[in-house]
Amino acid sequence: MVLPFFFLSALALVASLPAKASDNGLAKTPPMGWNSWNAFHCHVSDDMIRGMADAMVSSGMKDAGYEYIVIDDCWQVARDAAGNIVVDKDQFPNGMKALADYVHSKGLKFGIYSDAGTQTCAGRPGSAGHEFQDAIQYAAWGVDYLKFDWCHTGKDSGKASAEWSYATMRDALKSTGRPILFSICEWGSNKPWLWAGDIGNMWRTTGDISDCWDCAKDGNSFVKIVDAENGLETYAGPGHWNDPDMLEVGNGKMTDTEYRAHFSLWALLAAPLIAGNDLRNMSAETKEILTNKEILAVDQDPAGIQGHRVRQDAAGTEVWSKQLQDGSRAVVLFNRRASATMISFSWEDIGYPPHVSATVRDLWAHKDLGRFDGKWVASVPSHGVVMIKVMP
Repeated sequence: MVLPFFFLSALALVASLPAKASDNGLAKTPPMGWNSWNAFHCHVSDDMIRGMADAMVSSGMKDAGYEYIVIDDCWQVARDAAGNIVVDKDQFPNGMKALADYVHSKGLKFGIYSDAGTQTCAGRPGSAGHEFQDAIQYAAWGVDYLKFDWCHTGKDSGKASAEWSYATMRDALKSTGRPILFSICEWGSNKPWLWAGDIGNMWRTTGDISDCWDCAKDGNSFVKIVDAENGLETYAGPGHWNDPDMLEVGNGKMTDTEYRAHFSLWALLAAPLIAGNDLRNMSAETKEILTNKEILAVDQDPAGIQGHRVRQDAAGTEVWSKQLQDGSRAVVLFNRRASATMISFSWEDIGYPPHVSATVRDLWAHKDLGRFDGKWVASVPSHGVVMIKVMP
C-alpha cells in the first residue's frame, strides 16, 4: 500500500518533534529522595537498599516528602551474549525487579544509575549503544528514576555529543511508555542549563560535591557550588531543574551549623533534595535538618522559582531571596566569616517597596518574629544562616 504524501509528511513532522523530558509529567517540584553514592560509593547491596527504604519510612522522611530510593554506580557487572545488562548477583541475589517491588511496597519509588559512555565512572558497563535496550530493561524492572552519568564518553564529548547522547536516552525512556524521571549528570561541562530543558528533568551544574565547607584543593566544595548556582535561576522551573548535586547533610565532615546552611541554600535554590547519608543511623540533628517542613516547603513551592543572591559584601556576608507562590519571600542570610556577624537587608533588596510593613518568620526556630518596616537585621553564626519568610 502506498501512503498519501500528506500522511507521510505528517509522520515525518511528528518524528522530528523533540520528546521533551519535561512533558513526562514528573518533577513538577524539585525531586526528593536518597542516593547511595555519597555515603557508600561502590558498597551497594540488596540488603542495604531495602534497609534504606525501611529507614526512609520509619524516620519520617517519606512523610516529609522524600520518595526516591536510588542505587548509584556498581550494581552492574557485564552484558550477556544478547547485550543485556547483567546485575551483580553477589550483591543483588534477588535481582532488580524484586528490589524495585520491595521499594514500591513501601510507597516509595525506585531509581537506578547508568552512564552515557562505554563504561560507568567506576568502570562498569555503560549504556553507549544500548540506550533503548537498557531503557526497556529498566521499565521491565519497575524503575522510576534514572541518573545518567558522563564518564568514558570519548574525545568528542562537547556540547553536540552531550546533547545527542542525552537526547537519545530521553527518547529511549519515553519509548517504554513508563514515566521515568531523567537526571542528567553531565557535571555542567557543556552548560546543560542552555540545552537540557527539553531533555532532562534535572541536570547537574557542577562536578561532584565534597563533604566540606571550602576545601582548598577541591573545586566542588559546598561554598564553591553555591557560587556556581547564582545566575542560573532563569533556566529552572517545573519539570526541569538545576541540580547542584546531592546533599552531604549527616555525612560527618561539616558541622550541623554548616549542614543547616547547606540545606537552607539548596531549598532556596529550588534544588532537587537527594539525601546522601546513612538513613539507618541518623543523629537527631541530621533528621531535624532533613525533615524541617518549613524549609522543605520553600524548596517545594509550586511556583518553581529558583532563588538568587541579592546582596553580598567583601567581608563574606550575603543575602539570598526566593519568591514564593503566595507573594512572600524566603530569605537566607548567609555568613561565610569565621565569626558571628550582623547581616541586614532592605525590603527593596527582595523586591518590595520600602514603605511596606511585613511579618517575619524564622523557619529554623519555627517562630513568628513580629512585624517590621523597610528592613530586617539578625545575628548570623559563623558558617551559618538565618532563614526567614517575609510576608507583606
